[in-house]
Amino acid sequence: MITRRTLLGGLAAGAATASGLALAGRAAGTQAPAGRAAAGLPLHIVNASGEYANSSVWVYIVGNDGTQQVHVTPDGELKPVALADNGPDGFTDYAIPLAATGTTTLRLPQMSGRIYTALGAKLRFKAVEDGNGKAALAYPAGWVASDPNYDVLHDCAEFTYNSGGMYCNTTMVDMFSVPLAIKLSGAKEQTTGTLKDGARAKVFADVRASEGFDRLVIGDKRVIAPGHGLDSGLFGKDHLAPAIDEAWAAYASKDLTVTTNAGTFTGRVSGGKLTFTGPGTVSFAKPSTRDVLFCDGTLAAPNDGTLGPVAAVLGAALNRSTLAAHAAQPTTDPAAFYQERLTNHYAKAMHAATLDGKAYGFAFDDVAGWASYIEDGAPKELTLTLTPF
Repeated sequence: MITRRTLLGGLAAGAATASGLALAGRAAGTQAPAGRAAAGLPLHIVNASGEYANSSVWVYIVGNDGTQQVHVTPDGELKPVALADNGPDGFTDYAIPLAATGTTTLRLPQMSGRIYTALGAKLRFKAVEDGNGKAALAYPAGWVASDPNYDVLHDCAEFTYNSGGMYCNTTMVDMFSVPLAIKLSGAKEQTTGTLKDGARAKVFADVRASEGFDRLVIGDKRVIAPGHGLDSGLFGKDHLAPAIDEAWAAYASKDLTVTTNAGTFTGRVSGGKLTFTGPGTVSFAKPSTRDVLFCDGTLAAPNDGTLGPVAAVLGAALNRSTLAAHAAQPTTDPAAFYQERLTNHYAKAMHAATLDGKAYGFAFDDVAGWASYIEDGAPKELTLTLTPF
């Protein structure tokens, strides 16, 4: 199974300059040659926002074809990013306008990437040179006040489409702004990401009301994830430290078991490190608040089948505040999630907002299947809907 942590393997270089995500993984398989129109998968864009007319909404499809960064033209052509694409203002214009009325249907070539929606104004993607001298894109970073897209209402969904099928998700890992839903039709019909009526406003209100999280709400434009808030000085760098300390103390005198596809690991804390034995020996220094929120640092998850899966389970348990009280992980019952005062209230608000209870509030939210992620090995069409505000 491809998860969000592997499906965007091609998004390095310029994307990494804008995103705080650790998106390691595999390439997108057999791709249509860049610069040639592909048959592609029908992609339907439905504007049901109720706030913006089609004429004020633009779509951007950007990502990687396995060898280089690319963008998709309105007619479904896959084209490489080029420095020459920057216009007189210093930015590219890869915007795809919506149809004058009704549903807009595009063709999605095989690639890994993101589908951005911009409302009220266009986004400004800048073509830059990456560390290998290749052209790449600096992606929008709505959590950075100096970013040229900070004042633009925008959001995105993510996908990998290759010979194996379609793998896609809505994401709130960086921020939440525009309510989006995806429907994948193929071997079966699947939908995720749909918010309950009035849930956008409730997310803003719930995060604003949570102790220490209030400054993550940026007017009525977006709520930024607490990890980015921490980096921007809007969230306490030690906010989760007491909860992390409690979990580490709990397993100094008893076992913690973590079950993954590789088997069951048994761990104890000694000398400040949580060390597991079992299918392999893996060890973790006590993580910081930032490590937990980004699921990185001491909780970084390599795609190695041993350390990575255990790190993912620990990261999920710490974000969901289940680690100290549940000695058998992963915890799978959502009724146990986010019950402590010190928890990821941002992710909690996002899960409470969706009809299916699923969201990508942090990078390891796919643990136990609670991410807004769907896949199909025989896809026929994909629909991205801007749902009511």
